[in-house]
Amino acid sequence: MSELVTDLRRFLDGPYAAIRDRVRADLARDPRTTDTALSIDEQRAATREALLALAGSGMPAAGFSRDHGGTGDIGASITGFEMLVYSDVSLMVKAGVQWGLFGGAVENLGTERHHAYLEQIIAGDLLGCFAMTETGHGSDVQSIETTATYDPGTSEFVIDSPSPSARKDYIGGAAHDARMAAVFAQLVTAGPGEEPVSHGVHCLLVPIRDSDGHDLPGVTTSDCGPKGGLNGVDNGRIVFDHVRVPRDNLLDQYASVAQDGTYSSPIENPNRRFFTMLGTLIRGRVSIAGASGAASRLALAIAGRYALTRRQFDAPGHAEEVTIADYLTHQRRLLPAVARAYALQCAQNDLVSTLSRIQGGAEPVDPGEQRTLEAQAAGLKAVASWDASATIQTCREACGGAGYLAANRLTTLKADTDVFTTFEGDNTVLLQLVGKELLTGYADEVGGLDPVGMIRFAVTNAADTVLERTPMSGFVRGLLDATKREGDEPDLLDRGTQLSLLVDREEHVLETLARRMQEARKAEGVDAFAAFNAAQDHLVRLGRVHVERLVLESFVTKVAELDPSDDELRFVLDALADLYALSVIENDRAWFLEHRRLSVGRAKAVIRLVDRQCRRLRPYLGDLVDAFGIPDPLLDVEMLG
Repeated sequence: MSELVTDLRRFLDGPYAAIRDRVRADLARDPRTTDTALSIDEQRAATREALLALAGSGMPAAGFSRDHGGTGDIGASITGFEMLVYSDVSLMVKAGVQWGLFGGAVENLGTERHHAYLEQIIAGDLLGCFAMTETGHGSDVQSIETTATYDPGTSEFVIDSPSPSARKDYIGGAAHDARMAAVFAQLVTAGPGEEPVSHGVHCLLVPIRDSDGHDLPGVTTSDCGPKGGLNGVDNGRIVFDHVRVPRDNLLDQYASVAQDGTYSSPIENPNRRFFTMLGTLIRGRVSIAGASGAASRLALAIAGRYALTRRQFDAPGHAEEVTIADYLTHQRRLLPAVARAYALQCAQNDLVSTLSRIQGGAEPVDPGEQRTLEAQAAGLKAVASWDASATIQTCREACGGAGYLAANRLTTLKADTDVFTTFEGDNTVLLQLVGKELLTGYADEVGGLDPVGMIRFAVTNAADTVLERTPMSGFVRGLLDATKREGDEPDLLDRGTQLSLLVDREEHVLETLARRMQEARKAEGVDAFAAFNAAQDHLVRLGRVHVERLVLESFVTKVAELDPSDDELRFVLDALADLYALSVIENDRAWFLEHRRLSVGRAKAVIRLVDRQCRRLRPYLGDLVDAFGIPDPLLDVEMLG
């Protein structure tokens, strides 16, 4: 491995280099990949066997606190699971369900009596599932229909699916393996002399199968059947018919029910309580963002190596045909995607570090920081998963017919990761969440409001909050200040100019959205929801441009921290940062032209500069994809043989 590849890998690995090297070694020893020639039952059995082997590796324990039998390293846990994508996406998802979702719900929503399960969960002795999504409600978790009604006569909760749309659906592990479910339901109870009322969505532990794998009384499970991918994961459905569980099965970190049915919670506002509970489970979105990045890197490593060996068409005066990597069109296919992969990895490292700091410490979580974290996780998950779908498809096409063969992994990778765009929240909904947070200035009081209340707050307070943004580093602020020159054509290779264009775009979109909201509020007969609904396209756009700006800031900040003496490394990473920024601007040239941020001449220059950066980076294509550090046995595909 060359010195440049070593340095690039160190840059990408960031603070998690040790865990990445450990997982690389494990994957190299056991280069297991998805075998689509197996039947679905065989794929599931192989994934289950790999899951139990992973339990013995010690990796799952990293995500749990030392008090509960873990090692208390959230970042190592998320990073380790991310890298399983290089091997088998089904295994990564199955592991995420077992230890991230099911285990995470028990640890973060439960108390001491529930934590007694964690030793079995970490060891894989108790397999579980995360029963939140229903046939009728996916992203709108607050409206799920499953009920958990307390019976004070027996000190039990009665779990019931009152309608066909209340069926728990798409639940990983529910079709076969899970013995227990973390079930999200509307909690209904009453104190002495009171009428039963719903206190909103809460989570309870509900056994669903016996030790022989048979459904328990009142529980009906079924199989979702073949999917477009991830057939190693046994997604299933669960219907409850008045299933009784002990009162102690309520995960009561944030709310409890006394024996007489009295409900209590340290968080009085039901909406704030709901969002607080869901906020503790944010690791799922962070993990999908990381896994999406890993999928993009795997596809680029395969397509990049192929581009350096595959030859097509004669060049005048040359004895050999030309490698396809030497064609500008091919460079434009792959190298901007490589630049995005580097940029997104920097942003992911920052996100994981922030999550570890906020949720991994002993101090209470600051509500403002938590809201910012949730918005960043939602936005990065959306952008990274969409990028993975686009990048894998580009790589498949860049490898021609060979890319369509299952033996070369790209079609399987595309099928297995396609659902990432709707896993842990539909991307369009998530970007609206980001837009709402920006519009309300991350105001803490919004955390206690229902969606319509949040809308009213945004409409009423838009003028006051429009300039509230996530903090910038001093380095980035300095670059922006240094570029404020009147009357000069922007130098598109100036880092401050690149940043200022993205910052200016974001602020303009935010201000325009705020004005739309205010004008709608003043219009006679227009309610808050109608105003917000009419601006959904604008919200999605705001979320996206915000994330693109954050990603660029993360990337250029990390590049600026490099040792100035590393000339070649700085040259390559500076060129990649330029290519990422220029690609973002090129993809949105229409906006920059329409809003007079670029002249026609400058807009045309963006195209030439992207071409130039692709040519500059062409000699480093092999080094750039080798630096992803994907073990060679996992790149031993037919077309690279």
